[in-house]
Amino acid sequence: MGAHLARRYVTERETEPDPAKPFGFDPEFGFDERKEREMVATQAQMNLAQVPVLQRDYCAHHLIKLMKCKRDNWPNFLACKHERHDWDYCEHQDYVMRMKEYERERRLQMRKKRVEEAQAA
Repeated sequence: MGAHLARRYVTERETEPDPAKPFGFDPEFGFDERKEREMVATQAQMNLAQVPVLQRDYCAHHLIKLMKCKRDNWPNFLACKHERHDWDYCEHQDYVMRMKEYERERRLQMRKKRVEEAQAA
């Protein structure tokens, strides 16, 4: 995703989406059936005082398990490798999903620009 820096400031300024703003296209555009992403952890499972605000994401249920394991096995920090691996893998999958959504938005903006240019010509 680092390649977007050159495109954003040098070549494709109009078609490069801003990651800080919500995307402009409908998430259902181009899909027959698409499930909306939901958090797995429910409010009953997630003790909100336990999870830091910046880490309340789609992988919070794995983080809760990791924090509980660390608490239960305090001096033995190596006992929670499996929980750490699950949380890291979930965070990686979330990152990949966000990259795919970003790229989809960029391609849709490029398509929109091509269609507008074709109509103008």
